Amino acid sequence: MMTSVIRRAALFATLIGIVGCTAQHAPLPITAPADVKSAAVARRPLDVPVPALTVPSEPQPKIVVPPGTLYVCVADRQGTQTQTAIEFSPKVGALCTRHPEMGPCQYERDLCRNSGGRVFAASGQEITRQIEDEYDRKVMRVRFRAN
Repeated sequence: MMTSVIRRAALFATLIGIVGCTAQHAPLPITAPADVKSAAVARRPLDVPVPALTVPSEPQPKIVVPPGTLYVCVADRQGTQTQTAIEFSPKVGALCTRHPEMGPCQYERDLCRNSGGRVFAASGQEITRQIEDEYDRKVMRVRFRAN
């Protein structure tokens, strides 16, 4: 009796682990067109569907950066590469241009990564986790993680 309960519990835990590991990322939320003017941060899709990169040795994707856009989130969705412009209001954009390590800027980059995307700056450079770590060292930010 006890062995079957333990086996069922182990099977259930294994299934939960498998489902959790195979879950797909939710797409980056897009700002509604009516809200763009009043929003501090606006996310809008760019119309440049390109076949997704499948070979890691291929060059970086061609990034389309509209004027006023500080970051572009590039994600692969169902075999197609999607690009989303991340635009800030003038005040927030000026802050993020001078100090990319600030919270609002970092929040948007993390949101892109959590949705399965990669973040590129307007210059075309990818903002990786290593660059984020350098930003954290610059401001001596401490992260506490519950483990």
